[in-house]
Amino acid sequence: MVILGSTGSIGTQALDLVRANPDRFRVVGLTAGGSNRDLFDAQVAEFAPAYAGLGEEASTEAAARTCDVVLNGITGAVGLRPTLAALDAGNTLALANKESLIIGGPLVKERARPGQIVPVDSEHSAIAQSLRAGSAAEVRRLVLTASGGPFRGRTAAELAAVTPEQALAHPNFAMGRVITTNSATLVNKGLEVIEAHLLFDIPFDRIDVVVHPQQLIHSMVEFVDGAVVAQLGLPTMLVPIALGMGWPDRVPDAETPIDWTKAADWRFEPLDDAVFPAVTLARAAGERGGTAPAVYNAANEVAVDAFHDGRLRFPDIVSTVAQVLDLHDVPSREHFTVDDVLAADAWARAEAAALIRRS
Repeated sequence: MVILGSTGSIGTQALDLVRANPDRFRVVGLTAGGSNRDLFDAQVAEFAPAYAGLGEEASTEAAARTCDVVLNGITGAVGLRPTLAALDAGNTLALANKESLIIGGPLVKERARPGQIVPVDSEHSAIAQSLRAGSAAEVRRLVLTASGGPFRGRTAAELAAVTPEQALAHPNFAMGRVITTNSATLVNKGLEVIEAHLLFDIPFDRIDVVVHPQQLIHSMVEFVDGAVVAQLGLPTMLVPIALGMGWPDRVPDAETPIDWTKAADWRFEPLDDAVFPAVTLARAAGERGGTAPAVYNAANEVAVDAFHDGRLRFPDIVSTVAQVLDLHDVPSREHFTVDDVLAADAWARAEAAALIRRS
């Protein structure tokens, strides 16, 4: 295995699985961004990989090395080049870096052979597992579950007073600042809708989102006969990571199963698109295609930083993304390069920053 982003949440949990299964996994490459150098040095000392390095260039080089699996646990657009490097090298790509698929879109898909990308997002891992129950022709729709975030049930007026500290109080997961805020705005679910479309070749009008606060059902597949197959488990990432590492085989005891001796109530609610328009906006960006998803992602990251710096209100994160998308002209050509995608990313960041300065 090569693990990219080894000091982050995905990377550290993957290394826990390696420790628990030394007869099954061997680390041959480790990379990280460099924000936690002490932890990275300790990981290198413990696992003694043949290659170790810090930064995007190191991750791209590591992803291209001969191995069975590359786990891309990097956060953000910097994961695109490593994703492409892993695919070009013929390595199986366990993909937790959703941004590289979303912004790369067709550029990533045309490089990947069938089955080469294994999703590590819990929702998409759940769908991949559920799809084993039938053929592609038998799938009616995909249903992504969402916790609803910390502001489920709030009105639009109430969201105007949300603080950064409140936005980081996710009810189920402990994640980084951007991803946790994205879960609060539902931008993360919007990104996952685009990701599901790209991973499973299902049209956007056949991908639904339902709010499930307990997050014990990770996502579902509805088949043409009315059957719905779901993957259930505790709200952690261990099963998706383990499956990404060992796909298509399961890793014994990767996670503790649900305790069925305890009573529990599971709730499902429709998504309030009026209060949380991020998913609708993501569908529109995904249907436009081309560089629009890259613009959606980049403008959001700038807006999230501005919100945490006190320069933007919580509801204005998504409205800023919408304004930048309105300004963006997607090139009409069919094929895009990495430079095209990264240029759109840079343009969106600059436009978002300019809009925020004028607000």
